[in-house]
Amino acid sequence: MEEDREIVVLYDEEDNECQFEVLAVLDVDESRYAILMPAEADEDDEEAFVLRVEQDENGEDILVGIDNEEELDTVVEAYEELAKQENH
Repeated sequence: MEEDREIVVLYDEEDNECQFEVLAVLDVDESRYAILMPAEADEDDEEAFVLRVEQDENGEDILVGIDNEEELDTVVEAYEELAKQENH
């Protein structure tokens, strides 16, 4: 039986709907990040997306891409550490 998965819907540049499974939400250096995997990805597919969680003018959570490579590396390291702890 499949576990309950949290799914979010995002839209690409061409306004196509894309579903993503939320692998984790974590706080790093006073910011919140979401780790997402395409919902239709194969189990062997390890391509995940890291997005920063921010709030819009209405106080709603929005997901924002990360352009800073150092920030991205820091979040990936934190996620890998979290995953390692969960596997023990």
